[in-house]
Amino acid sequence: MRDPADLYELRSDLPELSSPVLLVSLDGFVDAGAAGKQAVAALFDGLETTELAAFDIDRLLDYRSRRPVMTFDETSWGAYTDPVLSLYLVRDLEGTPFLLLHGLEPDREWEKFAAAVRQLVERLSVRLTVCFYGIPMAVPHTRPMTATPHATRPDLVSEHPPWVGRIQVPGNAMSLLEYRLGQAGHDVIGYAVHVPSYLAQSEYPRAGLAVLEYVAGATGLSLPTEKLAEEADKTDNEINRQVESSEDVQRVVRNLEAQYDNFMAAHNGLDLDSLLSGDESKLPTAEELGAELERFLAEHDRGTEG
Repeated sequence: MRDPADLYELRSDLPELSSPVLLVSLDGFVDAGAAGKQAVAALFDGLETTELAAFDIDRLLDYRSRRPVMTFDETSWGAYTDPVLSLYLVRDLEGTPFLLLHGLEPDREWEKFAAAVRQLVERLSVRLTVCFYGIPMAVPHTRPMTATPHATRPDLVSEHPPWVGRIQVPGNAMSLLEYRLGQAGHDVIGYAVHVPSYLAQSEYPRAGLAVLEYVAGATGLSLPTEKLAEEADKTDNEINRQVESSEDVQRVVRNLEAQYDNFMAAHNGLDLDSLLSGDESKLPTAEELGAELERFLAEHDRGTEG
């Protein structure tokens, strides 16, 4: 493999950093509820940021699979949205510096990309890397947000209960990066925030807020959450208003609440098997619950537009 440094351009006037944290959010893999997208937007909107390194996106992106947006104005092309993948220096609300790797997920050269990020991690003495995104889950919006944590060392996420066992899923550049950094002895934590399946296709501010809270808890950073918290309250009120207008949807939400409560009870010291014994088959599947509520919300939206 050629030198990974030829994949990015690093500023020559790097500031002095003392074992910073690195946050990673790449667009292209699953991000239910736009959890990662909203969290990153809150960081850019509420904090001071400076680009430290720009990756050669022309080498990494398949333009025909993810075509950048261009604007046509009457007789000419007026604008082009440049695809970006960059490393930023950010300062939290208390002035503490940290790093943010954000932009489009590479379509190619994943191994070299992972090696390049590892090179930056080691050059900048990163002490902890945190990845985040949202995944759809059969959970209700009426319960506290949860997440599936993962890490390169079990003790990094020991306080979080596991939600799934051993599974195989399609790979993505962010997960490969976590895996390769772990092999090289670097600490990485990932948070897959659980988004109610019936809200996964829309922006769900509560999920973005949860991302920032999980990141803050893992890193000690002071992050801007006030705006997202206000948007989350407004969105939750609207969802509750829609749910209250349908007895069928209220039933679906109650079933989701029962599944959630049973799981949480099991991880608080009760026996999950005894809680669900004989009853699990009576509950609808996650697919059935999600489809029912998605159908109702879609019909309500169409009626509102009409």
